[in-house]
Amino acid sequence: MDSIEIISISVAAFAITVVLSLLFGNFLYKRRLRRNRIDAEEKSKLIIKEAELQAENIKKDRIIEAKDKLMKMKQEFEEEANRKKNQIIANEQKVKQREAQLNKELETLKRKEADVDEERQNIAQQLELVKKRKEELDKFNAQKVAVLENISKITADQARDQLVESLKEEAQTKASSYIKDIMEQAKLSATKEAKKIIIETIQRTASEQAVENCVSIFNIESDDIKGKIIGREGRNIRTLEAATGVEFIVDDTPEAIIISGFDPVRREVARLSLHRLVQDGRIHPARIEEIVAKTAKNIEDEINEIGERTVIDLGIHGLHPDLVRMVGRMRFRSSYGQNLLQHSREVANLCAIMASELGLNVKQAKRAGLLHDIGKVWPEELEKPHAIVGMELAQKYKEHPVVCNAIGAHHDEIEMTNMISPIVQACDAISGARPGARREVMEQYMKRLKELEHVGLSFEGVEKCYAIQAGRELRVIVDAEKATDERAAQLSFDISQKIERDMQYPGQIKVTVIREMRSVAYAK
Repeated sequence: MDSIEIISISVAAFAITVVLSLLFGNFLYKRRLRRNRIDAEEKSKLIIKEAELQAENIKKDRIIEAKDKLMKMKQEFEEEANRKKNQIIANEQKVKQREAQLNKELETLKRKEADVDEERQNIAQQLELVKKRKEELDKFNAQKVAVLENISKITADQARDQLVESLKEEAQTKASSYIKDIMEQAKLSATKEAKKIIIETIQRTASEQAVENCVSIFNIESDDIKGKIIGREGRNIRTLEAATGVEFIVDDTPEAIIISGFDPVRREVARLSLHRLVQDGRIHPARIEEIVAKTAKNIEDEINEIGERTVIDLGIHGLHPDLVRMVGRMRFRSSYGQNLLQHSREVANLCAIMASELGLNVKQAKRAGLLHDIGKVWPEELEKPHAIVGMELAQKYKEHPVVCNAIGAHHDEIEMTNMISPIVQACDAISGARPGARREVMEQYMKRLKELEHVGLSFEGVEKCYAIQAGRELRVIVDAEKATDERAAQLSFDISQKIERDMQYPGQIKVTVIREMRSVAYAK
């Protein structure tokens, strides 16, 4: 063979080898591919089977949960149904019992009605008999009078008039001498006994001569504190005056600040608030308002404590809490310069002593004496005397009618219906008539300041109103949302005009209207 044939055979052999290798590789690839597909199908079947098993398990769990929930709901429904059924049965039993009771009451009423009808018939028959007997008696009396008139030759009216005249003259003569003796003896014994009781009562009661004024002195350690109290451009002292309603006088008086105001409660709130601010050292408008609010709350608590302590000291029990609170407010109220609580305690003790001397109810007398001026501390302005207001309050809180009458009658506004009332009136006069106990000028001054504040509060939009500068200035605080700046200016003029028309006062009164707008937000 030559080289060309050898090459051709080699090429053919190579080609055949390549074709065979390609066919064998394709065979192997198809076999591997088939095996992979079979594996994938087996895996997918396995995954599907596992998924079906898992789904079946989940389905079973859900069915079990649903059955449990259904059973629970069924049980709750049955319990609720049983409860309602029991409640319905109980209500039916109550209705049946009530129906049976009503039937019994109806039968009782029917029996009573029958008894009343029978009694009415008996009364009607008795009235008929009485009427017939009266007619017979009238006929007999007429016959007897006719016989007597024939015998005496005068009529029955003439005989009656003669007898009445003779008896009247004799009775008048005897009665006049008898009444005269009794009146003289009664006057002597009554005057003597009354003097004895009043003198013993006054001697057994030791009382203080209390005089209230309109200023309080607040002592400070150093005059440097005055600058903090005044604040930058006077903002602290203005806030204090607006919050408390009193006037703070910071002058050249060493180590002292004067608190001026006619209301003792306001002055006490201002004094305690200033004391706390000075002790704390933080004096600014927000802190001032916070301290004043807390102090006012503490004063209310103190008022309740004073009232409770007073009724305990006097041995008075069962007093309504609102009346106890009003008794505590008496501590910060004066009557013609005399402290009202001290006056009421004094009157209560006087009434108890006088009632014991007369053999009357000591507890009722003491109770009426303590409460006789309770109408003076009622916060609302009423066009009624304080005695009538106090009586209405006592009636409202279920006090005894004797106590209510004593309160209302101690200034003769109503008629006295028991012996306690004149005792309260007499003891009130004894307490108020002591030398130095009262001052008329002070009471008139305080009444004028209250009327001045009432005038300002009568206008719409006014939030607070304070009389300061001994009544020479009226400070009015208006609600910024209800009144504009123009309305505030008009309001000061309207208030001043009404004061001129309705009040009498010396000098002039300055009306200051304050409108302050505040916006508050909280960062959380």
